[in-house]
Amino acid sequence: MSTRYLSVIGLMVISILIAFSGCINPRKGYAPEQPIAFSHQLHAGQNQIPCRYCHVSPGEGPHSSVPGANTCMNCHTMVLPQSPEIQKIKNAWETGKPIEWVKVHDLPDHARFSHSPHINFGFDCSECHGQVNTMDVVSTQNEFNMGWCVDCHRDPKHNASVDCVTCHY
Repeated sequence: MSTRYLSVIGLMVISILIAFSGCINPRKGYAPEQPIAFSHQLHAGQNQIPCRYCHVSPGEGPHSSVPGANTCMNCHTMVLPQSPEIQKIKNAWETGKPIEWVKVHDLPDHARFSHSPHINFGFDCSECHGQVNTMDVVSTQNEFNMGWCVDCHRDPKHNASVDCVTCHY
């Protein structure tokens, strides 16, 4: 094979990877359909349930957990138990089958992110996730890309590392 042919193939592969990189990292406005209709506006907004009631331990580790059916049923054994959407949760709770929530905020596999240093620094969830308490359907409010992260890390008041290995494997 000629060097020119291999160069063309290499450029095509790189172009395809760049084109599909947006699929790996959801852009601003990404709002996937969820298996159960859930209004953050109702729960976090109107009812003022704090983020950490459902999304436990963001300050203790890399991930902020997605709630299981047992968390929902803490209230919904008494609150609207006959609702069709609550019945889906109740079914998961009774069978022990996890709810297959679709991840809204995601990063490429080569990026490492931990909620704990951000939460422990004092950031509020809304600084990255937006005003979720006003959203019926949660969507990404920021472009979670390297430029967006580096802009914040370079701000001297945050005293954050800009060393590549802080975020990349």
